[in-house]
Amino acid sequence: MTIHHISRPRSRRPGSRIRGRVPVALVATVATLGLGAALAPAAASAHVTATSPGLAQGGYGVITFNVPNETDTNTTTTSLTITLPNLKSARPEAIPGWQAAVTKDPTTDEATSVTWTTTPGATGVAPGQFQRFVLSAGPLPEKESVTFPAVQTYSDGERVDWNQAPNADGSEPEHPAPEIELAAKSDDHHGSGTAAGGEESSDTDTTARWLGGAGLVVGVIGLAAAGVAFRRRA
Repeated sequence: MTIHHISRPRSRRPGSRIRGRVPVALVATVATLGLGAALAPAAASAHVTATSPGLAQGGYGVITFNVPNETDTNTTTTSLTITLPNLKSARPEAIPGWQAAVTKDPTTDEATSVTWTTTPGATGVAPGQFQRFVLSAGPLPEKESVTFPAVQTYSDGERVDWNQAPNADGSEPEHPAPEIELAAKSDDHHGSGTAAGGEESSDTDTTARWLGGAGLVVGVIGLAAAGVAFRRRA
């Protein structure tokens, strides 16, 4: 008589499924936290801002105005006007699709504002995008900080005035005016572009970059954990 052995399916150890699922749940949580950290600075920094690394009081240098389109409609940014603190020199950088015009005081011949507008056929700054507007200017006021009130105009005619000072409690207003920090006055009034005095226009931008970097790191950790979980389950 032949005896047939019936093979039984190998049972999986009780803990194997748990080990396979825990990393997946962890990945979902980590990915969510990372995405939130990455998106938070985008919402916090959606203002017209100014940066000027290395500029000193009374000196000359380059100022960059960062202009995002934060509308939830299908309108584009077609014009930007920056009020200047009566500068002897103000030279805008050429930008494809944009034309610039500097307004001067007829009495002193000092620049009081600069306006960028889209050229015929150009669309401007679309929703979700941003544009840098660069200005070489000076001599800058001998102050620790300088504000540049701005007017952002959209294709539907809407205007947004970025001209508000910080609130009394130090918090940021809804439409803050772009502001730059200037280093102490030095013998070289033309500026050196070094790290000294090269602070960003606000602590908000610095915090945003840190949060964005943290979000990316967390995302990488999440992907690595997902790979480990997949190999264990396989």
